[in-house]
Amino acid sequence: MGPSVSRAEIVDWARALYEDLDFGAARQWCSEGGKAAGYLPVYVPKEVIWGAGLLPVGIHGAGEHLEVIRGDAYYQSYICHFPRSVVELALTGRLDMLSAVLFPSTCDVIRNLSGMWNVLRPGVYVRYIDVPQVRDPVVAGRFWRHELQTLFHDLCEVAGTAPDEGALRHAIARYNEAREVIRDLYRARQQTPWRVPSEELYLLLRAGELVPVDTWIDNARAYLAATEHGDARKQDKVRVIVVGAFCEQPPLGLIKTVERAGCYIVDDDFLLGNRLLDGAVPLGDDPLGDLAQTFLRHAMKSAILFEEDPKGKRTLMAERARAAGADGIIFAAPSFCDPALLDRPMLRAGAEAAGIPCIAFKYSENTAQFQPYREQAGTFSDSIKLWGGR
Repeated sequence: MGPSVSRAEIVDWARALYEDLDFGAARQWCSEGGKAAGYLPVYVPKEVIWGAGLLPVGIHGAGEHLEVIRGDAYYQSYICHFPRSVVELALTGRLDMLSAVLFPSTCDVIRNLSGMWNVLRPGVYVRYIDVPQVRDPVVAGRFWRHELQTLFHDLCEVAGTAPDEGALRHAIARYNEAREVIRDLYRARQQTPWRVPSEELYLLLRAGELVPVDTWIDNARAYLAATEHGDARKQDKVRVIVVGAFCEQPPLGLIKTVERAGCYIVDDDFLLGNRLLDGAVPLGDDPLGDLAQTFLRHAMKSAILFEEDPKGKRTLMAERARAAGADGIIFAAPSFCDPALLDRPMLRAGAEAAGIPCIAFKYSENTAQFQPYREQAGTFSDSIKLWGGR
């Protein structure tokens, strides 16, 4: 997009990418001679994919836009909807352009899906990404660097490129820049949420999962510049944090419903992998080592990473609420999401002990009826306005 692009055009561009279940942007990349590597949530080192010469493509299910028929045959009924949706995308040929697919260590379901992918797509490079759960900079650093090196060399072989530390260092620099832009977007929403609706922010982040990082940075910066000149007015809404949606994403209608019901979302864990590294990766002589150490020292706390401090889960939400100036917390997790639902009692207990109002509900990525959520979020907003929390 050119320098004179409007805010509406950027949002429309992002929405078109979000709604495109055929992954047209990735297909165009591949038709022009490139190769693409898919990845599932929550976190993979996209710098390694891009540095190897492949387009990183986020696979976040089909939401409410695709009826799951064959995907249901591959899983039992008591797990989340997301893996069924991913299998449906694969079986309908929508992911055939991918030369590699990476499966992070999110939960047992995703681990099993990586093995299933070997059966469904035997010619595709598949790797289970097992991030370190111990933060020891020596032991864990050695392990994670070795994993990153293996992944980098394997992906270079898939891409048909020679491992090049210069290319990897350049990729790290670009994703450092992308994470800084994301922090700017979140900061802008936190300070003036009426100017940065969460629906638009979410669509923009989803676009970043599908296009080259340079393209996304240009459009995200243009969007940020446009928000400074908007005429949106502040409304009487409470400020809330949404927690628990780090893997299976909520339908866009649910995000809109929460904000229409009287809440400004001022912090969340949507698409957490985009900003899991809460700090820039140094551009030193050992890019893989620098990337490994940054993960160990600056990975944000989440349900996918072991918390060594027994009090950590109980103080986390109070810390986040203070940082975001939040009036309350909405615990929104996918049905049957073990990591989110196992963490919820500890997180909520800590929040309530700090006097922070909370509500909780579950959703599925294909949820289509939002009235119950609207009523719950609206009542939550009214109760905070009437009886405290702000």
